[in-house]
Amino acid sequence: MEDLETVKFQPVIFADYSPGEAIRKAVGISRQDVLFELKESKIKGRGGAGFPTATKWMLTAAAKADKKYVVCNADEGEPGTFKDRFLLLEHPELVFDGMVVGGITVGAQKGFVYLRAEYEYMLKSLEDYLQQMKKDNLLGENILQSKYNFDIEIRLGSGAYVCGEETALIESLEGHRGEARNRPPYPVNTGFMGFPTTVNNVETFAAVSHIITKGGEWFRNYGTDKSTGIKLFSVSGDCEKPGVYELPWGTTISEILDLAGASNTKAVQVGGASGYCYPKTQFDRKLAYEDAGTGGSIMIFNESRSMLKILKNFMEFFVEESCGQCTPCRIGNAKLLDGIEKLEKGEYTFKYINQLIDLGRSMQVASKCGLGQTSPNSFISILENFREEIFAKSSGGRNVN
Repeated sequence: MEDLETVKFQPVIFADYSPGEAIRKAVGISRQDVLFELKESKIKGRGGAGFPTATKWMLTAAAKADKKYVVCNADEGEPGTFKDRFLLLEHPELVFDGMVVGGITVGAQKGFVYLRAEYEYMLKSLEDYLQQMKKDNLLGENILQSKYNFDIEIRLGSGAYVCGEETALIESLEGHRGEARNRPPYPVNTGFMGFPTTVNNVETFAAVSHIITKGGEWFRNYGTDKSTGIKLFSVSGDCEKPGVYELPWGTTISEILDLAGASNTKAVQVGGASGYCYPKTQFDRKLAYEDAGTGGSIMIFNESRSMLKILKNFMEFFVEESCGQCTPCRIGNAKLLDGIEKLEKGEYTFKYINQLIDLGRSMQVASKCGLGQTSPNSFISILENFREEIFAKSSGGRNVN
């Protein structure tokens, strides 16, 4: 994806920021003031889960422990997502400054960037930038001659999709197999090495840098009441202008299609493989937590695409990436893929397909982590929204009882 055109609209996130600006502001105000600005902004995590950032930082700050940690989740493994890569390559100052602000606020002295294994090529440039921050006294001991100490270490991931889930990420950081932990306890109380830890997405830290310098009210002026601020969207697929788009929450699917130069569009997958697939009758849906929520992936499919093939591609991915720890995910994804293969052969009953949809809904509530909880999303939404196409084209619609 190195040749993807980067398209920026309303360049608020990237514009008018000087390296270290948020850190200079943070060391001059109280930790409570930082938390107030975050609460005022109503920012929610940009990784997809949408948990209020201020609440997560407050809980970590309030936890009593000898050590605390800040972790940047840069394990960008969701198919169709590449916004975090863009931020790390083009605007590392926003990300790292946001991490330092986080360390100052929650009382941590160490931070980790958990970098996707496939992003190893950018490791040296990021480490060089951290060294420059130390030279500029923006990182390390007595930051900007203040009482605050904070350092950042970059660790490469192990190429596992499940490590995008925060507790599996922490397990991997500790040198263990990447598997989700039982919750509670939560990372804000018992995280890395058993100490309070806040884990945030790359884009969340970048947004924090702007919130601290421009204020929570400024940030809240963009987006919707329940989904505030600007969001980065990774747009790919059947369109003339793929790239990273900077748009306010509340933008509709059809507006993104127009901006990206998409035509003859049949379906849009919002939220990556683990998201929902919307037909053209729903292109007026708003990209927002209260409507069509997403961590940032927008995949566009035109009329030439087979929805059954797309669905099979997604489910093969989840079968491959399941850590196998819990039965609903380990067995459930394999059963869903089996159903797709039966559809391809025409060896299905409608009762059987409906049972698989019910299985998917059970997986959404019974799986241990976000992988199993969201992997049925594409299966359910594609079968429900493109039912006529799939049954008509599955080996001529042959129905075996």
